[in-house]
Amino acid sequence: MKDKLNELRRMLELLSSDGICVAFSGGVDSSLLLTVLSELYARKPFPLRAIVFATAFHTLGETLSAMKQAADLGVPAEVVERDVLFDPVLRENPKDRCYHCKRRLFSEMRRIAEERCIRNLVDGTNADDTKTYRPGRKALEELGVLSPLALCGFTKSEIRAAARELLIPVADKPSTPCLATRFPYGTVLTNDALRRVERGEAVLHEFGLNVVRLRVHGDVARIETDSEGYGLASAKRFEIAFALREEGFPYVTLDLEGFRSGSMDEPLLPKEKQSGLPV
Repeated sequence: MKDKLNELRRMLELLSSDGICVAFSGGVDSSLLLTVLSELYARKPFPLRAIVFATAFHTLGETLSAMKQAADLGVPAEVVERDVLFDPVLRENPKDRCYHCKRRLFSEMRRIAEERCIRNLVDGTNADDTKTYRPGRKALEELGVLSPLALCGFTKSEIRAAARELLIPVADKPSTPCLATRFPYGTVLTNDALRRVERGEAVLHEFGLNVVRLRVHGDVARIETDSEGYGLASAKRFEIAFALREEGFPYVTLDLEGFRSGSMDEPLLPKEKQSGLPV
């Protein structure tokens, strides 16, 4: 772990002379990056900017939390707002939605970096991400975005361990992928539907489910949670069902297989799943 952290520090220090723009979500991956960058910046200031994307696919809480984290670290940050639902491609939620979304958002990040004479764009992709269906990686490669954590071989568990070592407050924060991942590909995305999921997951958090996804299949809300959450959800099933019906979900189910990151990718054909992996 110490060797990988030192390698990360060396890599970012080399990049710092030409300036760095980092895509910052406030999750543990980008928080580890920004923490190391803030340490370098405190020792010797260099052109540095944290970019927080704010779209209908993100929750307001995530945006506010990310901006506060950046401020606490002393890193200049700005919010980039985009109306993703105005884009007909993103609204239709195709299987390569992530490619189109990242292409649009990181193109804007590239423009901001160039305005500030910053050469390097970095994001929090980790080594585990390179082994799953991630069509957005193609957009990052096309735009020259670097992924230092992946390049240093950091897995998700190693990132959490490093974050604990550096006393990063979000070290154990569950991953929070964009809200579009709660819907099957091909489902037309609307702001009302996305906000309903946001409210629904907030309800589930209030019931004590920490690791949870509310997947939506038409009128059916399918709850995915870990073993601890499963027990809580079973014990409070009537209360949870009532609360979610109040949020606009007529039917509520508890997935027997539990939480699975990227479960909406499961119906994809093997060839399509492989298309997001390195060749």
